[in-house]
Amino acid sequence: MAPRKTAASTTRKSRAKKPAIGKDIADFDKEQELQAYRDMLLIRRFEEKAGQLYGMGFIGGFCHLYIGQEAVITGVMMALKDGDQIITGYRDHGHMLATGMEPRGVMAELTGRRNGYSRGKGGSMHMFSTEKNFYGGHGIVGAQVPLGTGLAFANRYRENDNLSAVFYGDGASNQGQVYESFNMAELWRLPVIYIVENNRYAMGTSVARASAQTDFSQRGVSFSIPGYQVDGMDVRAVKAAAEAAAEHCRSGNGPIILEMMTYRYRGHSMSDPAKYRSKDEVQKMRSEHDPIEQVKARLLEKKWASEDELKSIDKSVREVVADSAEFAQSDPEPDPSELYTDILR
Repeated sequence: MAPRKTAASTTRKSRAKKPAIGKDIADFDKEQELQAYRDMLLIRRFEEKAGQLYGMGFIGGFCHLYIGQEAVITGVMMALKDGDQIITGYRDHGHMLATGMEPRGVMAELTGRRNGYSRGKGGSMHMFSTEKNFYGGHGIVGAQVPLGTGLAFANRYRENDNLSAVFYGDGASNQGQVYESFNMAELWRLPVIYIVENNRYAMGTSVARASAQTDFSQRGVSFSIPGYQVDGMDVRAVKAAAEAAAEHCRSGNGPIILEMMTYRYRGHSMSDPAKYRSKDEVQKMRSEHDPIEQVKARLLEKKWASEDELKSIDKSVREVVADSAEFAQSDPEPDPSELYTDILR
């Protein structure tokens, strides 16, 4: 069943002139810089702690850390409005925190505890919060893309002004269900931003070795979906691109693709030693393009914060993360009676 107003039932509109997205840098004021610094630092410190707890055996199963990619979700969230939905893959802890989910609840879910967001039964890859419009966390590569397209379908059907932001990686970009989603989204002009977090390596394999077309922003060309590459290590560039993309969708122009050029510092998951790349490559990204250090440098250069003030922010963030870890380790495990609840039969 198609939405009430579809391209099939009305005269198909020609697209507006292609906007110049991906080149602009948002002009942050002091409060925006400080917000970005706090939000990205929370994700960084949380993920570092999650890595420690995994090594200590408190977190089981898979655990994919977001360290290095913090600017992507932070910049996107700064551009969206209440009611917009977020959905992503299994590298998802940063997205949860950026949408406002409580660190205690996220960490409790990672450790399989009763007060986790999925009651301790979802773990790292499968937690949700409809209150925060966060729809997962999905372990199957690319599975969130058609689901996120469905969220956009619902928005179009209800004739509201919301959009869905669908995050996926360079590896998921090669999945067939992604292209089925592109076709449907363009056919019905659905309000969806497809955000490719290109961190250069999928499951330990470089993009160059796994993808015939490595410019993922152009993967929608055959469907007439515009796409743009964005510096995913600069939160200002991400925000500017996301704002333009959101305006594109809300104006009835249909889907759009943003390829965020980013980088993960850790392995694909906690079990990946990442021997397929050199230490020099990782260090070069850390020293020249780290998203948090860029914000820190601007705050200091403009005298919007002192070293002591930034250290104080870091201290308070570490306290929040430490509290979440302590809570997660002391929270009870789910009762055995919960084994068969919250499942489809």
